[in-house]
Amino acid sequence: MFETLAYAMASQGEKATGGSGIAALIPLILIFVIFYFLLIRPQQKRMKEHRQILDNLKRGDKVITAGGLYGTIVNIEGNVVTLELGEKIRVKVNKNYIAGLVKE
Repeated sequence: MFETLAYAMASQGEKATGGSGIAALIPLILIFVIFYFLLIRPQQKRMKEHRQILDNLKRGDKVITAGGLYGTIVNIEGNVVTLELGEKIRVKVNKNYIAGLVKE
C-alpha cells in the first residue's frame, strides 16, 4: 500500500515541476524591488541631503557634531572645520562629522 502511494506521489511531483524557471525568479525580483524602495533609496536620499548641508556650510552657522557637541563655525579649511564651543574654546572637526545645522 505504501509503495503504491509513493509511486502516485512521485508521478504527481513530476507533473508539478513543469513550470518555467523565470516564474521562480519573480518572487526574488519582487523582494529586491521592495528592499530597494524601503531601505536603499531612503538612505541615498538622506546622504544626498547631508552632503548638500555640508557643501553649504559657512562661517557663523550653528551646527551639531556626530559626537553631540554644539558649536559655531569659525573657519572652514577644506575638509577641516573649526568650531567655537564656548568663549575661547575652539575645536577642529572633520567636516564629515558634522551631523547637521542647529535650528533656532
